[in-house]
Amino acid sequence: MTPTITEFRLQSPAPEYDHPREERRLDGNPQRTTWNHYSNASGEVSAGVWACERGSWRIAFGPHKDEYFYVLEGRCRVIDEQGKAAEAGPGDALVIPAGFRGVFEVVEPVRKHYVIIDRKA
Repeated sequence: MTPTITEFRLQSPAPEYDHPREERRLDGNPQRTTWNHYSNASGEVSAGVWACERGSWRIAFGPHKDEYFYVLEGRCRVIDEQGKAAEAGPGDALVIPAGFRGVFEVVEPVRKHYVIIDRKA
C-alpha cells in the first residue's frame, strides 16, 4: 500500500469524548473532545484536533511520550511540578516532553492541533 497524505480539512473523524479521571481533577470536570485524523501503523504517532472546556487536572507523561500542539483558539497553561507555567493562546505552540509531570489548565475553552509520539519501549 502506498502511503498517502492526510488532509485534515477533507476528513470528518468521529469525535471521542472524555473527562479527566477523578483522581487527577483539580478544577471542574471539563469535557474533552478528540478528532483523531491520523495514526500510523505501529500506533506510535497520532495527530488530530483536540478541544476542551475550562478546567484543570494533573498530567503525567510516560517516559517515551512527547506531545507537540498548536493552539487554534482559546488559552491554556501547562505548569510543571516546580510551578513554572507556559501559557499558550491562538498561534502559540508548545511541546510537552516525555516524563513531564504537572498540571494542564484550560483558561478559556481551547481548540488545538496535536501530534503525539509515543515510542515503544
